Amino acid sequence: MTGFLKALAAVLLLSVAAIVIARLMFPLPSVDDRQESAAIALSPETTLGGLVDAPARLQSGKSGMRAMADGGAAFASRLRLVAGAEASIDAQYYIWRDDTSGRLLLSALREAAERGVRVRLLLDDNGIAGLDPVLTALHALENFEVRIFNPSTIRRPKVAGYLIDFFRMNRRMHNKALIADGAAAIVGGRNIGDEYFQMAEESHFIDLDVLAAGPVAAQTAANFDLYWNSGSAYPMDLITWDGNGELPGYVTGTDPAGPAAEVKRLSRFEGTAADRFIRGDVELEWVRAELLSDHPAKGLGEAEGDQLMINRLKEVVRQARTSLDLISPYLIPGDRGVAFLAGLRDNGAKIRILTNAYATTDVKVVHAGYAKYRRDLLREGMEVFELKPGDETPDTSAKPGVPGPSGSSGGSSGSSASSLHAKTVALDGDRVFIGSLNLDPRSVLFNTEMGFLIESPEIAQVISDGFVERIEPAAFAVRLDEGALRWREQLPDGTIVHDTEPGTTLFDRLAIRVLGWLPIEWML
Repeated sequence: MTGFLKALAAVLLLSVAAIVIARLMFPLPSVDDRQESAAIALSPETTLGGLVDAPARLQSGKSGMRAMADGGAAFASRLRLVAGAEASIDAQYYIWRDDTSGRLLLSALREAAERGVRVRLLLDDNGIAGLDPVLTALHALENFEVRIFNPSTIRRPKVAGYLIDFFRMNRRMHNKALIADGAAAIVGGRNIGDEYFQMAEESHFIDLDVLAAGPVAAQTAANFDLYWNSGSAYPMDLITWDGNGELPGYVTGTDPAGPAAEVKRLSRFEGTAADRFIRGDVELEWVRAELLSDHPAKGLGEAEGDQLMINRLKEVVRQARTSLDLISPYLIPGDRGVAFLAGLRDNGAKIRILTNAYATTDVKVVHAGYAKYRRDLLREGMEVFELKPGDETPDTSAKPGVPGPSGSSGGSSGSSASSLHAKTVALDGDRVFIGSLNLDPRSVLFNTEMGFLIESPEIAQVISDGFVERIEPAAFAVRLDEGALRWREQLPDGTIVHDTEPGTTLFDRLAIRVLGWLPIEWML
């Protein structure tokens, strides 16, 4: 035993020494000489500013809002805002894929910078695989600056950064926002990648964004400044110099095999919310709204209680009296979360929850974390639904923001590999939160999050009605039958009840049970 302890101590000492040496070899650069900058305020002299300024003044503090459920239209709206910007573009994302949608947007941002628009691009380091060379080249352009949130100082393999600086690297920027000319913003659950915009061939995410104008767009721009100038945001040239400094053809538009051909395919989305907005045919609902966001100090583990978005959101949710509808793709409520929801249920609120089924989630270990609390939620009187795999049947009867029988959202085609990704809270039929927050420990404890709290009976009612009209046919209704879990499935020719979790094998169910025992819930 003594020999084992000595060997263990030696291994620990060597590990600590290796980490110390690696951190000395790959130190974080200083940002003391980094130049701070601020959002360019809305100006009525710009096209977007002119469209927003007068209505916003007439609406006395209200913001224009439009929910966007269709993935293709949501992407086209982003392209339209970037193309219409005349002064500034600020973009903040957790994931930016090196795929068709990612390349198209990078090309559009480059074009904006060339016409004199100031572009600030803030990306989390977790989701930019393969993009170091192009981001470095873009950062060198005039009017274009790229910063990376909580970067790994070891670029290849990037995962090695976790080994030498885990407690910092474990904190990620999960925010998603695009702001144009300080006048209009898109905030919600979508990252930049084909699967978020129904452009991927094999799978897509069912998600929800909001196009916003007026005061809440200004709040989003100010929030971007906090992150841009935070201690976690590093200019690209301090992190890496990767590549020859030349932009690839797909960004400059000189590559005939690049994704530019996709623009023609996206032309069918002329008339999207952003397109109509820029044409002056405004279809926004002017309502009271505010941005809820974590302070970027959370990325350093230094945020105070009043700087955490979850505390503000809990204050709002605690006010639910008649109904609470929760949509979260990754759901791990924990004992405290179950108790919190049970208190609302005891006060008379009807609580309905939609999350992914095992067959539709893209993170199986998170499903294991959720499965531990499924019975507790049901025992406390909550209705639980799990989105089932969709088919490939187009569904044109969709209401915006809720998944339909085909696994689609907002009237678009479903997919056999559709997965829920929207994060929404609607209460009492008059208020709704739409943003990036998952109801799991990682979002609450480590990741920075953001979203809009909107006082809109119209949007909230769409989500509430959707649980009956669209979600129930598209999901398994999970119930307790004498202590045993049952999954009720609505089919065109009737209802069937599953005694075991649909889409799982015996091995899957054993794995779910074993993973649920592991002490890793705090990381999920």
